[in-house]
Amino acid sequence: MEALTNRVLGHKRVVLGFWLAVFVAAVAGLAPAGGALSQQFSVPGREGFETNRELAAIYGNGGDAAPLVPVVSLPPGTTVDSPGVQGELDAALAKVASALPESRTASYASTGDRAFVSEDGRTTFAFVYIPGLGGVDPGQAEARLAQAALAGVSVGGSPVEVTGLDALRAAAGVSDSDGVGVLLGTLVAALGALLVLVFVFRSFTALVPLLMALVAIPTTMLLVWPVAAITDVSVIVQFLVALIGLGIAIDYALLVVVRWREERQQPGVTNEEAVRNAMGRAGSAVVFSGTTVAISLLALLVLPVPVLRSIGIGGLLIALVSVAVAVTLLPVVLATIGPRLDWPRNRRDAEASRAWSAWARTIVRYRWAAAVTSVAVLGALALAASSIQLGDPRAESLANAGPARAGLDKLQASGIGAGPLTPFEVLVRSGDPNAVAAAVAEVEGVGSAVAPPDWRRDGTALVAVIPTADGNSAAGRATLDRIRAAGLPTGVTVGGEAAQSADFLDAVYGNFPLLLVVIAGLTFILLARAFRSLILPLKAVLLNLLSVGAAWGLIVLVFQEGFGSGIWGIEATRSINVEMPIVVFAFLFGISMDYQVFIISRMREAYDRTRSTEAAVVEGIGRTGRLVTSAALILGLAFVAFSFTPGTEAKIFATALGGGILIDATIIRGVLAPAVVALLGRWNWWFPDWAARLLRVEPSHVEAEPVPDPAPVPAA
Repeated sequence: MEALTNRVLGHKRVVLGFWLAVFVAAVAGLAPAGGALSQQFSVPGREGFETNRELAAIYGNGGDAAPLVPVVSLPPGTTVDSPGVQGELDAALAKVASALPESRTASYASTGDRAFVSEDGRTTFAFVYIPGLGGVDPGQAEARLAQAALAGVSVGGSPVEVTGLDALRAAAGVSDSDGVGVLLGTLVAALGALLVLVFVFRSFTALVPLLMALVAIPTTMLLVWPVAAITDVSVIVQFLVALIGLGIAIDYALLVVVRWREERQQPGVTNEEAVRNAMGRAGSAVVFSGTTVAISLLALLVLPVPVLRSIGIGGLLIALVSVAVAVTLLPVVLATIGPRLDWPRNRRDAEASRAWSAWARTIVRYRWAAAVTSVAVLGALALAASSIQLGDPRAESLANAGPARAGLDKLQASGIGAGPLTPFEVLVRSGDPNAVAAAVAEVEGVGSAVAPPDWRRDGTALVAVIPTADGNSAAGRATLDRIRAAGLPTGVTVGGEAAQSADFLDAVYGNFPLLLVVIAGLTFILLARAFRSLILPLKAVLLNLLSVGAAWGLIVLVFQEGFGSGIWGIEATRSINVEMPIVVFAFLFGISMDYQVFIISRMREAYDRTRSTEAAVVEGIGRTGRLVTSAALILGLAFVAFSFTPGTEAKIFATALGGGILIDATIIRGVLAPAVVALLGRWNWWFPDWAARLLRVEPSHVEAEPVPDPAPVPAA
């Protein structure tokens, strides 16, 4: 680090010119880089995905796109067989077909099949399959077009409401009362971050970490662009880079700037010497933290799911770019305009925080109580996570009002249920589709199956299978398994949005235990080298996994079970999105590792100087408590603002990340981690000769410690 810092400070103009050129190129490339990202969420090699891809190629719609579902409940005394009803229903669907010319429809009017009708004959629905264009909000624009086409249209004197998963999500997205909006939420988060930084620095230095994030985020997207030309990179990466980039770029800059201000307060130290000293200590911690995050996320590249490989690529690049910015551009900024930005100057960073030092002494004194209490709280949350049900949120939780919710309510009130929103699509390449429909209809969990005569093309036919339970629920996936095991003829495969989601679940979580082992192993090795200890990295990995488990438990309690979801005015979802746990793991594992490295690095430094574990705990928390809390508040505010954007999935994601970060920075880093270090005493620093030789660092032997005497109360 010393050699790099010397080279950087010796060529300040070159470094500034380089980053200025990169920043200009990155900003210019943001639009084309975003356009190069893949809009599709694929699971190559799985039956659902391959069926959907073939189905979409032949029919131009359906597959991974869930259908829109127009619904009408006729007045008492009127049924679907009453004079004129079928004609009016046909006319209504013709309006939808005109608004969505590439759609494929089926209804009681077009098929005469009672699968589309309730038992009392008064409620009927139709399928409107649209092209699967992918992207972040697929199908929502089409849902609004269908609703507009049917506005004011009636069948048998009753209005026609368009429901469906995409229609329900669209209803949430257009309701101003349900969210402050993405733009306003972003502005609130940015303002919150600035306020926290101002509180930390109490000077114009607060702008420096934001400047580093401003450079790191578009630079990462510039690097993603050529990668997207070689392999599919999901559109989700642009959100990942923005969110995690905001967090870790600011975190790394915070660590260095706080240490720089501390070094400047030392007597006889020039500004450039302060920069060198800060980079020697804090810069090394940043490199280890960023490298650990990046290499850990490399494990995502082995999963057979492009969207998760994309998360690995995006996370790896934003971590490495944030490190590069922190160890090259940041020292130049601090060495040149840093002193002028550090106004008004104060000595608060010269000493450890009095409040955090006092807190650390309390934890050291009551280490057993602190450890037991925090483990009980975190264990309860992790236990709640064990009951997680993976699948799309229950349809009722996606929207509270509007035509889409009214249509869903009519389906449920009629006894049909929510099954039509998540049907399976069976692609019949040879044989009689009516025979296939009859066979599938006999499978347990299937409400009905229909083979519309006009759903035939290029020697193939389609059968719509309507499950009795939500196709994305555990019961729906069990029904899918029974359909696939029912001995269907050769050339008959099952697709549809729900089938592809089930395949995604299997592809991801079938390898998840191996993924955890690989990431934990890589992280352990890197941290063992950084901390020169076998115990500290083991503790770090276990606490990180506990942090992730607590975040999962939080969303299970709040959303799946509904304890608190009323804050956003939504009902219990009864399930959590299939991709949510793995995405939360990727985000939270990296961010919490930053906090761990910041704290333990300072403890190791203090222990090497004092040879006292208790003094190391007090100094480590006293020096980093304010830093970690501030970093967590910045990200927490960003995710709190994000939680008020429309959409149930956005609220789940924001709560998991925001809540997880705050739990990690408070209960784990503020209570459990220092308590465990205090409990383990001198064994924290054990690093035998064989491990030191293997990792090519100095060993650290267990030594007797001085009489416990935590560091004295620092001056104000």
